[in-house]
Formats: sequence, structure tokens, C-alpha cells
Amino acid sequence: MNQDKGNEFHILEEPELQSMYYQMLLSREVSDRVWALNRQGKVAIVGSSHGHEAAEIGAAWAMDRSQDLFYTYYRNIALVMALGVTAREVLFSYMAKEGEPFSGARQFPLHGVYPKLRIVNTSNVVTANVPHAVGAALAAKIRQDSTVILSTFGEGGTSQGEWHESLNFAGIHRLPVVFLCENNGYAISVPQLKQMSVDSVADRAASYGIPGMSIDGTNVLAVYEAVSQACTRARLGAGPTLIEAKVERLMPHTTDDDDRRYRSSEELDNAKLRDPLPLFKEYLLAQGIFTEEQALSYHSNAREEVNRATEEADAAPFPSADTLLDHVYGTD
Repeated sequence: MNQDKGNEFHILEEPELQSMYYQMLLSREVSDRVWALNRQGKVAIVGSSHGHEAAEIGAAWAMDRSQDLFYTYYRNIALVMALGVTAREVLFSYMAKEGEPFSGARQFPLHGVYPKLRIVNTSNVVTANVPHAVGAALAAKIRQDSTVILSTFGEGGTSQGEWHESLNFAGIHRLPVVFLCENNGYAISVPQLKQMSVDSVADRAASYGIPGMSIDGTNVLAVYEAVSQACTRARLGAGPTLIEAKVERLMPHTTDDDDRRYRSSEELDNAKLRDPLPLFKEYLLAQGIFTEEQALSYHSNAREEVNRATEEADAAPFPSADTLLDHVYGTD
């Protein structure tokens, strides 16, 4: 979404809000499907975006997808889909099939680079994308263009040394980067209170001389507004912003985790009350932006789209072993 001049940002129209809701639904359906395929032995591992959808889709809609760059992390199914990755491509990536767009099925799902959509995911190593994002922001500043970089990560990543180094460098050089922390309260099984002594990740921004804001990450419109404002600052040369979107992790850390070992059933039930999908649906119904019947049709369409994608991915071949060394060694 292109930013307007000054401190204003684009006001979303009804069709755009409907599209945002459909994207949230579709990414949830895809997350559900790859989780089920893992249990069938067809997908190796899944880091779900359940509960993060509002933060990721709100951020995507606030950016200029024609010129900005996106340095994502492993829980960004909803974000990359909002940027244009199709359900079919996500399924191909998780099932490691020939034609997978990020790495040719050579890395973790959705890891690698998707140049056409300006998405870069260098690694599933925690916070490895942040220094790269800052480097891209420095390049944008040197070129004197209006590119803004979005860098996403979980709150656990803010305990990494390279995260602090990256924010310090970006703050000193006033680089055009938006740091988006998707804080679900857990770094795998470690709760926030055992990760840091501050109440909010956003409080850390002051250490680097940049603005920090903590927002409700289950409210897609609040995220859209916050990221829009951060993008405006960056394009005007005012430097980076740290945004902490407080979300809920509605599933275990990954398909290899059992969160019942460290989260009570009461806590999990309370987390479901902040599920961004029903919250956004209730808002749209209350505003008369769609009807219950239309909402049901969105659900049906999303399920059909994911079913088609699953069938295509399941039928697709794995990459040929003859291509194993492609893009590894030069031939000249």
C-alpha cells in the first residue's frame, strides 16, 4: 500500500478490508493444512502463523510492495501470502516439491529468496535476517531512493547480540527500516519474564535513540496504522522504528513441540479469546462491511483454494537428484 505524503496514510476502503479478511482466512487454512500434512508424514516441520495473522497482514498492507523489501522469519506464512505467495506455492514449499519458488526445495519451507515479490529469508537461525535487513536499508540510503525495509522477528530474537547491534547501527545512521517484533510471549518454551527484565520490547528502542511503540497485534487495523506511520517516518529520512505487536501463539512452537508441558489449559483457552480472525470478523460484521452469509462464502472459497493447492502439490514430483548441485558450484 503506497504511503501518502506527510504523516497521513491510506484509509482502507471496504473491498480492501474484505480482502484483508480473506487473506487472514486463507493463511489460516494453509497453516491448518500443512500442520495436518506434517502429521501424515508429508511435511517435515511447521512453524505456524496461528494468532499472528493480524500483525503480519496489517504490516504487509502498510508497505509499498512495488519497491520495499521484506526480511521475513520462519513464522511468516501469513505475511508472505499477503505479499503475493500463493497457497499453491506455500504447499510446494512445505512439501519440498519441484518448482518451489524460494530455494528450489533445498531449504526449510519459505526460506531463501523470492525476488519477484521482494522477499528475503536468509535462514531459520533466530534473528539472522535482521543484520541483512539493516544492510539493505543502508544500501537504500546510499542510493537515496525511497525503499523501506521491513524486518520481522519474535521477542526471543531480541535477546540475540546481533539484534542489538543491528538496531544500534540503524539508529546511528537513521536507516529506513521498520523492525516488527511479533511478541507471542514465548521463545519456544521460555516465557518473556525469563527472557528480559523490561515489560515491553518496545522499551528497548530508547537505547538506540529511535521510537518504540507497543500495539495490539491481534488488531489488524492497529498494526496497519502503526506500520504506515513508521514507513512515513522512514521515507522522510527520520530513521527506523521498533514496533512490538503483542500477539498470541495459538499453536505449539512447531510441530515438534508440545506446549502443554509448559502452558496451562487455562492459559491456552484465554489465548483463543484473542484470536485475530473472529475479532476482525466481528468488527467487519458490526460495521456492515459484509454479512454472515458473505463471511461463510469466504470460508468456503479459502478451503477450496487450499484443497486445490494440496492436490497439485501432492501430485507434483520431488526435485531430481541430478539438480542437487545446481546453484552451488560455478561451471566457468
